[in-house]
Amino acid sequence: MRFNRGKPGLFRFNPPTGTKFNNRKQTEPQGEKITPTLCYVATGDTTPDELLSTVMTAVLTDVGLSPDQLGDVCVGNVLQPGAGALMARVAQFLSGFPEAVPVYTVNRQCSSGLQALFNVAGAIRNRSIDLGLACGVESMSLRSIGEPGDLSSRLMQNHKARDCIIPMGITSENVAEKFGVSREKQDSFAVSSHLKAARAQSSGLFSQEIVPVTTRSVDEDGSDREVTVSQDDGVRPGTTLTALGKLRPAFRPDGSTTAGNSSQVSDGAAAVLIGRRSAVQALGLPVLGVLRASAVVGVPPDVMGIGPAVAIPAALQQAGLTIDDIDVFEINEAFASQAVYCVEKLGIPLEKVNPNGGAIALGHPLGCTGARQVVTLLHELRRRGRRAYGVVSMCIGTGMGAAAVFEYPGP
Repeated sequence: MRFNRGKPGLFRFNPPTGTKFNNRKQTEPQGEKITPTLCYVATGDTTPDELLSTVMTAVLTDVGLSPDQLGDVCVGNVLQPGAGALMARVAQFLSGFPEAVPVYTVNRQCSSGLQALFNVAGAIRNRSIDLGLACGVESMSLRSIGEPGDLSSRLMQNHKARDCIIPMGITSENVAEKFGVSREKQDSFAVSSHLKAARAQSSGLFSQEIVPVTTRSVDEDGSDREVTVSQDDGVRPGTTLTALGKLRPAFRPDGSTTAGNSSQVSDGAAAVLIGRRSAVQALGLPVLGVLRASAVVGVPPDVMGIGPAVAIPAALQQAGLTIDDIDVFEINEAFASQAVYCVEKLGIPLEKVNPNGGAIALGHPLGCTGARQVVTLLHELRRRGRRAYGVVSMCIGTGMGAAAVFEYPGP
């Protein structure tokens, strides 16, 4: 499994003086953290409440904020029963939060962590709260995608409804076939993801994002030992096109989607502190960015991976920006097929896409990914040392896409 990299922390988004845009976009993330991601084979004993507690605690510690100052906490989760409502409340108490601080969970599948941020930002915009914590967490080693639940038999009579239960790997094959994304393009994209992530990891770029997690690991001989994980362990610096080319298709005998050009099954957690501009300034919290726009769209369920190609233009239109204005795109690499399609469809220069690698190398803990991407993006924008814009986007199972536009106002 993987623990999503990143240290818990706060980040806020403040529009620069003189900038005019809709007030609902002026929420300010103030800090963020993520746990390191662990590959599925590493350990399966760390429960999601422990992962979540790690980042919740670290975020508030980083900025010196007492948890009783939070107006609400929203946690993205997909696989836990009831979207992890019980798990999230337990994590709060494990973190030392007072019972007066409320919490709830949200499940918009792969965008759940980003949706948690949207929800907290919305509560700030409508003046329900001044400060909130947006989180995401998933343990794919303890819970896997199982039965779809209790559904009407009429589902099979409606092709759009029926397409909602197509396995994700088959939707990847559908995208590759329909839009002509070759196996070579997919494998090349996957190699690039690993090499970029390896370079970032070896350069220490992730160290500011990640809070170490201490967990238990069971070795092959059955012995149990305590380990501390401080970096993502799914990154493979030696990945080559030749090696990936030897992998068999995972979903169709004649397909092109493999274990090597798909996102990794992972565990992880991420947390982001968001505040109203006036509250952030009054508390003297550091500003890491400004939420400029957000969008969620629907697309055909059988090619759900194209979601970012529709969501990104919608978010950019809200922000009054174009593809050329954006410095960094963090696009979730659920599958190389859909990531390649979206990048080519929108005409995004590859050097702007996931400069520190993506989910193929870093993993995709479903409920956590959106929040993790925000953390990674904000740190990358800050490294630019100037005013810069970034986009976070992902496809969503059952046929949707989500995107958000952030601004780093400069040092």
